Amino acid sequence: MVPVIPDSAPPEILAFNAEVAAFMAELPPIREAGPQAARLAREEGRSVFGPLWESDLARPMSIEGPGGELGLRVLAVDRPRGVFLHIHGGGWVLGRAHHHDRMLERLALETHQTVVSVDYRLAPEHPYPAAPDDCAAAARWLVDRGPEVFGTDCLTIGGESVGAHLAVVTLLRMRDAGLAAPFRAANLVYGIYDLRLTPGVRAYGRRPTILDGPGMAWFVEQYAAPDLEDPDVSPIFADLSGMPPALFTVGDDDPLIDDSVFMAGRWRAAGIESRLDLWPGAVHAFDYFDTRYGRDARARMHAFLGESLHAG
Repeated sequence: MVPVIPDSAPPEILAFNAEVAAFMAELPPIREAGPQAARLAREEGRSVFGPLWESDLARPMSIEGPGGELGLRVLAVDRPRGVFLHIHGGGWVLGRAHHHDRMLERLALETHQTVVSVDYRLAPEHPYPAAPDDCAAAARWLVDRGPEVFGTDCLTIGGESVGAHLAVVTLLRMRDAGLAAPFRAANLVYGIYDLRLTPGVRAYGRRPTILDGPGMAWFVEQYAAPDLEDPDVSPIFADLSGMPPALFTVGDDDPLIDDSVFMAGRWRAAGIESRLDLWPGAVHAFDYFDTRYGRDARARMHAFLGESLHAG
């Protein structure tokens, strides 16, 4: 049975939010500490996300990318029903594919898909369009080589935070190249789709949490896109025809709430199946943690992906 979203935040989730706030209050904001310090803390298990965990299913591989060798992390299952192209978050500045093994192993086993996660180039060393170029190259490779390498031509796609942003941009690029058809569904988790910054981001202010308003503004500056209204940068402005069904997941204590609500509406206005899961009291990145909300949200995502594979 698919878990039901509660009408209000359970006490355990509010207590979890307080723990996150207390942890984050002891750390300097990334805009002060800088990318290198934040990256090192994550690798050493000193971030709010805790120690890294690596799946026995995972293996690295590489393909030729627009900036040279492009790393992919593959979590393979036998006789997969499809391949899920995962794009990690981190404000275009942080994050690596191997940071998500626990989450992606569960997705692979519960949806019976092989997962391919992209180690795209990061800003500010590699500003726009490096990240979307890399993600589009991985998607094109899956369309061209996926059936031969993984034994299936059925694809799904998704990501968290800027990973959701890059997933939508990738789908748009693939559609414009006439290559979007293999993608059956998009799992879009608290993404940013308007880099001009929505009222929700601007009103969120400075808070000791995983993402606040000034932090999101800083990430956009590092991405250094020249035109924030370009649909390749802010896909909220794109023609969304030809997109696959999408599930949008976000909490109502997330600065990016408007982005998911607005984009889910734009998706629906384009005549495409659009589901919006709004979790009361949930903060940014809530699903990464092993709480009731984290488990239930992921179960709903896996059910959505499974339905899309069955429908195909």
